[in-house]
Amino acid sequence: MTTKKARILVLICSTRPHALGPAVGEWLTETLASSARTLDAELVSLALGDLHLPFLDEEEHPSSGIYHHEHTRRWSALAGEADGFIVVTPEYNYGMPATLKNALDYLGPEWAWKPVGFVSYGNTSAGTRAVQHAKQVVTTLRLVPLGSTVAIRIADAMREGRFQPAARLADAAEGMLAELVRVAHALAPLRERAHADALTGPLAGSYARRLTPGDAPEVTVLQRCCWTEEALVNDVLTIPALHESPDQVRAWLADWDATGLWRDGRLLGMVRTRRDGADLRVGRLGVVPDLRGLGLGRWLLRTAESAGEGCRRAVLHTGAASSRNLAFYKEQGYVPLPEAPQDGVATLAKTLFAPAARD
Repeated sequence: MTTKKARILVLICSTRPHALGPAVGEWLTETLASSARTLDAELVSLALGDLHLPFLDEEEHPSSGIYHHEHTRRWSALAGEADGFIVVTPEYNYGMPATLKNALDYLGPEWAWKPVGFVSYGNTSAGTRAVQHAKQVVTTLRLVPLGSTVAIRIADAMREGRFQPAARLADAAEGMLAELVRVAHALAPLRERAHADALTGPLAGSYARRLTPGDAPEVTVLQRCCWTEEALVNDVLTIPALHESPDQVRAWLADWDATGLWRDGRLLGMVRTRRDGADLRVGRLGVVPDLRGLGLGRWLLRTAESAGEGCRRAVLHTGAASSRNLAFYKEQGYVPLPEAPQDGVATLAKTLFAPAARD
């Protein structure tokens, strides 16, 4: 299970002036605020009308992910950052609004393997025919519609001109959110593997991608698992990786090129690199203790070194008393530098690209 907060985009679909949609959306987000905190979910409300999307006007097919217009790129960023969606929709003539269909048609990869729940409202059918219509479309886009829905009959929800739905609808909304968050977490591995920069990893079902500041919680946990043994071997507790907060990890993830190895939503290992003149600095190479000895560290180290094109050497550090680490790095071609270890830390280097011979 991921430790990330689930980001849920609440889409208000109606753009008709004085429509009921904004009131339904406000009721929904207020009703779900407490449950969202309990479920560690973030609800972000968005009116489709605020996107100012014309009818689909991109030259490339949406499945390509190539967008030329700023309004499309803005919509892509919002949808791409979401882990799931709640669609608040009216029913127009036995179907969903054109605004929703158009917004769905604009994008492609951003929808894949994300759950979507529906809150519908209408008269005779409480908007259920709009949901039925929308489900045909969203499944084609690889969105995963929930079984839980909230269907609101307008005549039953209005009290003295105000939108005040019955308590049972609030219960239904909370149940839908709980299901949405569970499914969002369950689908996380499929979303991860769909990343454009994902590489096939060394274990069956594993994949690697660049780590971002949003991965700070997982990286924090991995560091504390991996560097505890290092602290015991070197009899030192001042190793930064053991004490960094998620905010501190988030800060260095913004500055370093870091690669994470994942499987089923679990971070199995990582390594980070940064160029320093002619040197490639390599650091924070770690693999979860239960999967050591399977070649994951070697694979991550080779991946890190591949980023050093044009660098003369790769340089890394490890504890001077970490005999297992020292033996591993020597097997990979690293040589201890002649200077004495400082603060119990040994420095090793490996030639990546030898300088050209001079006549």
